[in-house]
Amino acid sequence: MHQVHIEQTGIVIAARVAQAHGLWSRTRGLMFRRQLEPGSGIDIRPCSSIHMMFMRFPIDAVFYDRSYRVTRVARSVRPWLGMAFGGRGAWGVIELGAGAANPVKAGDVLVFAPVLEDRLSAVTVAPTGGANHGGTG
Repeated sequence: MHQVHIEQTGIVIAARVAQAHGLWSRTRGLMFRRQLEPGSGIDIRPCSSIHMMFMRFPIDAVFYDRSYRVTRVARSVRPWLGMAFGGRGAWGVIELGAGAANPVKAGDVLVFAPVLEDRLSAVTVAPTGGANHGGTG
């Protein structure tokens, strides 16, 4: 899970962005979901275009290149009928709720920062006070 902000301004465009970098997760994307929670999104890569089949709500799509520079922003892409293309050099896309990409423009550089709470929740504390790292001990 990552937080994504614009390098030049520091504006956070999504506080919780899930990664869809495998074949199945990229194929599924946001299809069949009822909604996208405010402040959340999905990062799909590699991806240079999207379709909206089986989508129930409009989204903003922020396409970026391998340097994380925004190549195109598709705003309020319509469910079921919409399609969007990232343009020349597009390598990935962040899908956000409609309107969430308002501060983003082509040429902005995106920064992906790990969400620390996810790292902390991965380690559990054993009753003796030691960390449990999954061993059979």
